[in-house]
Amino acid sequence: MADILAENLSGKAVMGSDGTELGILYNITMDLKTGTLHDLLVEPNEEDTVKLNFPRDDDGLYHIPVGNVQAVKDYIVVSR
Repeated sequence: MADILAENLSGKAVMGSDGTELGILYNITMDLKTGTLHDLLVEPNEEDTVKLNFPRDDDGLYHIPVGNVQAVKDYIVVSR
């Protein structure tokens, strides 16, 4: 995968590999010591009708492991 600046990802739509729109990228968590990325924090769509098997935090954001990212183009595509 090509290098992409984090500032270009903020606010990007997140889509499941099946084409379902999951929400908007809110932030990315990482280990500050190693620089290893951990989770995409995804704000669900307003209707939030899609049930995902990812944990949610107290703010309602999904935590999707970066290992699930399959592609980054117009959308961030993740395996569900």
